[in-house]
Amino acid sequence: MFQLTKEEFENLRFPIETLEKSNGFLRLQNETSKGRGGTRYLPYAFTEQGVAMLSGILNSDKAINMNIAIMRAFVEIRRIVLRQNDLKQQLQEIKERLGEHDAQLNQIYDAMENLLDEKAEQRKWEERERIGFKV
Repeated sequence: MFQLTKEEFENLRFPIETLEKSNGFLRLQNETSKGRGGTRYLPYAFTEQGVAMLSGILNSDKAINMNIAIMRAFVEIRRIVLRQNDLKQQLQEIKERLGEHDAQLNQIYDAMENLLDEKAEQRKWEERERIGFKV
């Protein structure tokens, strides 16, 4: 268990207040840390290992069920983070491919311009006014 920093608490406070307004489930948890002038002290949080150790101490059915729910939440968070990292990697690969495609498209455009310039020069040469003996 560790105490949150002021910045961490501020980052968590907005979503908690939003949830309080929508369903009221977290109100009691949040109210315990408030005094008259606002927050009296910074709240504490458990790591995944801390929750696992706590389950070894607490032995009631309610504590065991809460521990299982919390561990499932940690597993889900880990899965989401891994998926997000995978998406970041995929986006990076797409950006690299697009960069390669941009270079290839630029080469194609340059080659097309050269071909058009050559055709224009050839037309000019063929359509030039002829000099000399005419039949």
